[in-house]
Amino acid sequence: MSTETYRIIKAGGSGEITEKKSRFIATLCPVSSEEEALAFIGQLKKKYWDAKHNCYAYVIGPDNALSRCSDDGEPSKTAGKPMLDILVSEGIHNVAVVVTRYFGGVLLGTGGLVRAYQAAVKAGLSACTLATRHFGKKLVVTTDYSGIGKLQYIAATENISLLSTEYTDAVTVTLFVSPVQESIFIKKFTQATNGRAGIAVAEEGFFELPDD
Repeated sequence: MSTETYRIIKAGGSGEITEKKSRFIATLCPVSSEEEALAFIGQLKKKYWDAKHNCYAYVIGPDNALSRCSDDGEPSKTAGKPMLDILVSEGIHNVAVVVTRYFGGVLLGTGGLVRAYQAAVKAGLSACTLATRHFGKKLVVTTDYSGIGKLQYIAATENISLLSTEYTDAVTVTLFVSPVQESIFIKKFTQATNGRAGIAVAEEGFFELPDD
């Protein structure tokens, strides 16, 4: 896996701009498959059936393995591709966007169309809730009470996210480590506790981490 982080839309949203009397309404939705993207696009086309254009773009997968776009009747490469370019440049994955245009009677020209469609996508993005997913492992660490302070110190100095802590007769901590952080943490914490702590891998994959 070459991608270690990617951004997603946690909650969709919409934004609108007006350019020379034309309305551009951008609606974004998180999707995990092409089927979901096409279903979302179909819903928006039905909702805005009376609009002159419903242009769209979507990207799916941590490495953008699948990406598609459509100008929906606008001049070639003035709508769908510029919209897709915004998603890619912003590093957003697993998302579909539809920009609905109600024509205002004034031609914008190719440059004006590109700028308007991109501005609409940005307006829509600003109304969404974004999150970042990181590739790595969840480790479950079991230590005695004398070890928790050492764990917290190492986590802070190595910028390691602590996900949960449970206090019983021992302390059980679930934390996230990136591929680079894993060996560093294990080595430092093992040395700090003289090998008395238990460290197990709970899960590997992409995880959404809490904000700092």
